[in-house]
Amino acid sequence: MTENTQKIALITGASRGLGAALAEALGRRGWHILAVARTIGALEELDDRIRAAGGTATLAPMDASTPEAMGQLVKAVADRWKGLDLWAHTAIHAAPLAPTPQIDGKDWDKSLSVNVLTTQGLIGLIHPLLLARQGQAMFFADPRAGQSYFGAYGATKAAQIALARSWAAEGARLGPRVTVATPAPMPTATRARFFPGEDRAALTPCATEAERLLTEAGI
Repeated sequence: MTENTQKIALITGASRGLGAALAEALGRRGWHILAVARTIGALEELDDRIRAAGGTATLAPMDASTPEAMGQLVKAVADRWKGLDLWAHTAIHAAPLAPTPQIDGKDWDKSLSVNVLTTQGLIGLIHPLLLARQGQAMFFADPRAGQSYFGAYGATKAAQIALARSWAAEGARLGPRVTVATPAPMPTATRARFFPGEDRAALTPCATEAERLLTEAGI
């Protein structure tokens, strides 16, 4: 497989949880992984696991909510690979649970920035890369909107998914393909913050769920 024929996947939020599991599953499929996350150590551990399984990865230790950094990455991808076959967006800000009247202003602002504004900006940057290789984008719903104490997370996550669904409808004829999946409950760090006393053994492993989601997406 040459660099021109190998499939390329960009995963934002790749250092742990579902993002890391998707990266490993795609690596085993022979895809080259572009892993974006802020945590350098976790990215390096991910790279070790991908390479141990025979895959390849390029690490991009950066904040996906920084337009300048993501703009440089997108340009590098366009120059080297001409496009993307997949973008899986798992980066999220999970604000602490709080009664709606008591949502902290900084938590609200960050939730809106990361979950909504950043997503819209990334869609604009990545759209041409997906069109260039007839690629697809994957988003992951978490239906918490309207639930008690989930005001900041639920509202901004719902807005993120609304953006994805609009993008999907707009590309129904000419692309790119955009899918929204709802993962089963997994033992992620985000979920542990929301449900600290939960029996994690009863949850679906991230690796199992990643395989299911990719298969359902036709990958």
